[in-house]
Parts: sequence; C-alpha cells; structure tokens
Amino acid sequence: MTDTILPPVRGTLTPNRSLAELTWLRVGGPADYLFQPADEEDLSQFLAALDPSIPVFPMGVGSNLIVRDGGLRAVVIRLGRGFNSIEMGQGTVTAGAAALDAHVARKAAAAGLDLTFLRTIPGSIGGALTMNAGCYGSYVADHFHSARAVLRDGTQVTLGRDDIHFQYRQTDLPDGAVVTSVTFSADAGDPEELAARMEHQLAKRDETQPTKDRSAGSTFRNPAGYSSTGKADDVHDLKAWKVIDDAGMRGARRGGAQMSEKHSNFLLNAGGATAEDLESLGEEVRKRVFQNSGIELVWEIKRVGEPASGDKSD
Repeated sequence: MTDTILPPVRGTLTPNRSLAELTWLRVGGPADYLFQPADEEDLSQFLAALDPSIPVFPMGVGSNLIVRDGGLRAVVIRLGRGFNSIEMGQGTVTAGAAALDAHVARKAAAAGLDLTFLRTIPGSIGGALTMNAGCYGSYVADHFHSARAVLRDGTQVTLGRDDIHFQYRQTDLPDGAVVTSVTFSADAGDPEELAARMEHQLAKRDETQPTKDRSAGSTFRNPAGYSSTGKADDVHDLKAWKVIDDAGMRGARRGGAQMSEKHSNFLLNAGGATAEDLESLGEEVRKRVFQNSGIELVWEIKRVGEPASGDKSD
C-alpha cells in the first residue's frame, strides 16, 4: 500500500513507519503509513478523501497494545499536540484525545474537580474512552458526558452515551471512528484532598505493580463482573492474577517475555522480546489457566497486525 497516492495533509504522513518505539512494550513491525494530523479539520479532510477500502487504525500512546512483528497494513492515525488541550467547565472537564490520563486528573484536581480515578491509568484519554478504563471502582462510563469524533467518511460528530455502548473494559464505537476529545462530568472536591488521594493511589500502585518494568498494564480482564457502569452487580471478586498464580504461571517466561513476579497479570518485555514472544506467552497462560480452573481469560491488551513471516501465533 505504500505505493498508493494518499490525500494531501497539513500534518505529517510517514510511509513504512516502525511502530515499535511508539508502544510501551517496544515491539512490533511497521505501519504502511503513520498519519499525525494537525487538527480535527485536517483529520476530517484526509478521511473524507481517503479511499474507503483502505483500513485505518487509531492509535494512542501504545500503553495497552501489542503490534505484531509483521506490522499493520493500514494507515495508523496517531493524535498529537493539536489534540491534548484540557479545559474546565461548570462540573465538566473536556480533554483532547491525546491528553494523558494522569495529566487530566492532576489538572482537574487543581481546579477542584474529581477525576482522580484517571491518575494511575496509563495512556491517553482517547484510549481510556475506547477501553472504558477504570480504577478504584470508577470507570470512564461513570463520568462520561460526550465525545467528539471523526467518522471514517470524514464526518465530524458529537457522540452521546447511546452512541458508545459501554461495557466492561470495552466500548462499541462506530467502526473507523477516531475520537478527538472527551467531556467528563466531575464532582467538586477540595484540591488538597484530591491531590492527597492521588498520592495515596500512586503509592499503592507502585507497591503492588511493576511500574519500573516495560509492560502494557493489566494483560487479562478480571474473569468476574459484567457491568461497566459502577452498578452494584459490578463485582470482580475473582482476580486474573489469582487464577494465573493458581496455574503456576507467575514469573513464566518465553524468549524475552515474562509474566511479572511482582504482579502476575502484568506481561513484561524483560529484554529483547518480540511481539510473538509476548503473545505466545499470554496464550500459554490462558491455556494453563483454563486447564487448571476451567476459566477462559480474556485479553485486555489489544493485539493488532500481522505476524512476521514464519510466526505461528494467531
């Protein structure tokens, strides 16, 4: 596809762009093209003029992503500086899709608005919406007001709750849509108390998770719980790390990939791992857990692209 003539842009359009350094796990092959739009209008005009048969893949900061070693036969869209603004309203916070979750939480807290659940979630706001990210009992779904997006045909739209279809650790966005900003509802709070709460959350995270290692956050969803909106039935009494431990897979290795000794639901690039190492170790964990407990773990990390020639991963 790199021989295809694509529409002109005001941003940056790079052919055959390696994606490995753009993901937290530092693995993966190249995209046919990487498009970094200047602003929403640039993105809209590009998608409107792009051949509808050419696939696009919106990518955040790569915090919850494995790109396979053969790369992506698509135009990867990665939002940057034109999409990282953070604006406060009356009980609302509007953040560009490229704004980091932690930065949004800090800015909101300083303004006396409580989005503290975002503080320890790795990644950017666009990814947080797409994954319905959550922590400490709060999900994006609990605070969602609306979102701006550009559809695959270039149409600029505002999405409401009925357009998103929130579920546990996932959403059902319109196919090909690129989220450009999200507006959250936020309760008022004392800035100092909110800051202290976030410091406590960070300390707890650093104590229990391998934050200094190269990971992509939680590897598998917790096997219990189906609601994603903070309802009373949203229980996760059974944790993924527990069934991984019970299957004897804490610390398991394959090539340069390892399940963390500190928290066994964290998949690490322990040094020189390929995407195939990481994905095949994850699949081995799923197999062992199912053999041991009958529980079928579901990937939380998104895996995209094609295996390298000769790989046997799915």
